[in-house]
Amino acid sequence: MRSARSFSRSFVLPGALLSHYRRHPLQLIALAIMILLATMLWTGVNHLTSQARASLNQSEQAVAERQQVVRADGRALAIEDFVSLRLAGVCAMPWLEVAPETGNRLVGIDPLAGQCFGAKAGVSQTPDQPLNGKPFVDIHTAAGISARESRLFLLASDATQAADLPPGYHLKTFSTSPDTGELGDSFLLNLEALGVLVLLIAALLLRSVYLLGLAQRRDSFALLKRFGVSSGQVQRWLVLEILVLALVCVVPGVWLGRWLAAGLGSGFGNALNGLFDIPLYAGQGQGWLTPVLVMLAVVVVACLGDLLVLRLRGHLNVPMPARAGLAAVLFSAGLVMAWLAPSLPWVFVAVALVFASAGWLTPAAVAQLAHWRASRSAAPLTRWRYRELTVLVRRLTLPLVALQFALAMVLAVQALVTTFESTFDRWLAQRLEAAYYVEVPAGADSREAAEWLTGQQASVPGLQWHRAIRGQARLPGAKHAGDRQVDVFALTPVSPLIRGWTLLEAVDRPWEALAAGDGVMINEQLARRENLGVGDRVQLVLGDQPGAMPVLGVYPDYGRPVGEVLLNGATLPDSFNASSESLSITPGKPGMQSITDALQHLWGVQALSLRDNGTVRELATGVFDQTFALTRAMTLLTLILAASALLMMGWVFFSTRAWYFRLLVVWGLPHREVAGQLLRLALTLTGGIAVLALPLGIWLTWVLVHRINPLAFGWSLPMVVYPAFWLEIAVLSLAIGLSIALLMRRQLRKPGVAPVSAGAPSEGER
Repeated sequence: MRSARSFSRSFVLPGALLSHYRRHPLQLIALAIMILLATMLWTGVNHLTSQARASLNQSEQAVAERQQVVRADGRALAIEDFVSLRLAGVCAMPWLEVAPETGNRLVGIDPLAGQCFGAKAGVSQTPDQPLNGKPFVDIHTAAGISARESRLFLLASDATQAADLPPGYHLKTFSTSPDTGELGDSFLLNLEALGVLVLLIAALLLRSVYLLGLAQRRDSFALLKRFGVSSGQVQRWLVLEILVLALVCVVPGVWLGRWLAAGLGSGFGNALNGLFDIPLYAGQGQGWLTPVLVMLAVVVVACLGDLLVLRLRGHLNVPMPARAGLAAVLFSAGLVMAWLAPSLPWVFVAVALVFASAGWLTPAAVAQLAHWRASRSAAPLTRWRYRELTVLVRRLTLPLVALQFALAMVLAVQALVTTFESTFDRWLAQRLEAAYYVEVPAGADSREAAEWLTGQQASVPGLQWHRAIRGQARLPGAKHAGDRQVDVFALTPVSPLIRGWTLLEAVDRPWEALAAGDGVMINEQLARRENLGVGDRVQLVLGDQPGAMPVLGVYPDYGRPVGEVLLNGATLPDSFNASSESLSITPGKPGMQSITDALQHLWGVQALSLRDNGTVRELATGVFDQTFALTRAMTLLTLILAASALLMMGWVFFSTRAWYFRLLVVWGLPHREVAGQLLRLALTLTGGIAVLALPLGIWLTWVLVHRINPLAFGWSLPMVVYPAFWLEIAVLSLAIGLSIALLMRRQLRKPGVAPVSAGAPSEGER
């Protein structure tokens, strides 16, 4: 009999629990929509991050160093050379660079000809780029364009050896840009860290809606307990309920997130062209299992974590002042740890501490400030407004904290992306300082060319040049075994082309001192690893000649892990073994053709390896702008969905307090004035959150550029803030508050319901 009664109770209990949703279907819809939105938020951002990674890989691939086939006689390549090579069994692909009469440079490629690259190497080495004119097009289209100039290259796969070539051809390196190296890795690391923050924001938004539903079901739980249903049974059915609802909502949420990310990355992204001025890459395919499992775990932890907390609450009951004190201690500890952390894991722990304690302190601080303002105000309506603000902050704690985190993340990402863009531009300008780059042919004497250019400089207006010698030196006193070799970058003369470099620290008149041979400059990586600064002496072995040279300056060198020494080429000993020599030339008025002809005659060659640095910079900037646009799209998506969640929660919660607000009308206040009070209340709430998000966003930016990058890569990014963007964020926050007030104005004309608390399932308000 008892078992039958238990079976009957177990059968009836689900219907009793779900009866709440029959009475309040909007609550079920709101919870389902929030799970759907949270899943779509994280899946979309995660997918966009994957797109950014794929886009960056494509960008690096587009400018990566490859090998090319050139004619032994130095003559320009033609289509007949491509045919001859393919008939000889050589895997070659045409690369046609075209400079149109108007517009940017285009690169024509033949994807079909590049199929042999993947077949021989096991992976595709061809530039996997959309042929949309930014900058890649089909080679047939490129060949038909009216152009100022065009040049054909024949790229060879990495598997091609010199012995594979027919007579009359040999291999050379082919590069369209300096190696981006760790600059891209740094960007992706910061994206991964911000993706974790997005997951936290999604969990907070979901938890806020679920707690509101629990508060509204409080009476139902009490009634079930009177009928003999234990708390354990209710909790087990709640777990099953949320799991079923999560499965129903997570799968379409993942699909919608992927669809939204793909839309932002391809055709649907045309709507963002007005914001970003460039199209976005389409995303790469990803599996479904990982995002579904991750979001299921987030839903369960966010919604059911209170079950464990409630069980431990009796053992861990901490008074409210003690909680605030603990949060303040954790906040201070996080700040100190972020400043002094010796490794990346400790920095991430510090960020977690700061965000957790900030989320704990922010509502309490706002409520305390509002309470203080109310106690000092003489106007009754002002006192009421500030008292009501304390109630709103307590009940909307989670969505408000989620909005604060989202705003902070948007501020940090905007500063990060803008900093990366400017850093990338400066880095390209530093590495591509001259208009043209001429490689000194094997066996040629670069000193003869230097003497000729020196003689021409007096008669050719605007001519600037320097000779660059590259090689390696040893650091006998290096702290780490892997740092005993450093790159050497020697210049003769120290021309105005490089004197515009930004130096992190330097002596007075550093370039004049370098030109006089009074010392060397070192890059930031070497300075950090060896703890060197201006005035210190660096021990170097150049060739077979050791010496100690004073450090004249430290320059940023983004995108490379190794140390580098910049010195005057006149100080190099004869025993120094140069790995390469080149000339960097800005030709001035006469143009480059006369200089090229003179150098060919001087060196006795029919053709030179010449690189137009202007078009190289244009190509590199164009392809990397795609990645930066994807990151902006990611932050835009996060902010839109966080704002939408706050709108939903604000509307639901304000509607539950319509009964209180209607009392103002009963007491004689006109509807218009009540609506005005609600408008001021909503604007104060969202505007205050934006103000509190500002220091958190600035601090997160500082952590990304001054702590994570130096610890991970050995170099830092400049810390730049953008007050104009702060104003945009403030306007957006006020727009959210205005929307909530307008929705609430409509609710004033409808019957009110009894108030419930979204933040405290067992505690009422007023």
